[in-house]
Amino acid sequence: SENENLSAHKIHRKAIEFVKAQAQSKIMHKIEDELLEDEKYIYKRGRNAKSATVPKNADVRDYRMATGFEALLGYLYLAGQKDRQEYILNRCIEVINQSKLGE
Repeated sequence: SENENLSAHKIHRKAIEFVKAQAQSKIMHKIEDELLEDEKYIYKRGRNAKSATVPKNADVRDYRMATGFEALLGYLYLAGQKDRQEYILNRCIEVINQSKLGE
């Protein structure tokens, strides 16, 4: 197998990247309709940006949505929109908790 020669640390890093992209993509599916116009614009710009690489074990669509999510959080932080950033992060927690309950 391709992963046999990887150290435990590298396998761990790959697994985190996969889970992170998948979770962030799931969050965006749930909250995209709640975004304000400027937030949707930033999210879509981040999502559609060309990436030099995509982790081998991450789905391209999930990875792009995760990139958009991260762009959105960075935008809110840089714009000093602390209340809105808190709202989005609290929604993330709600979405993740709901998905865990549904497992």
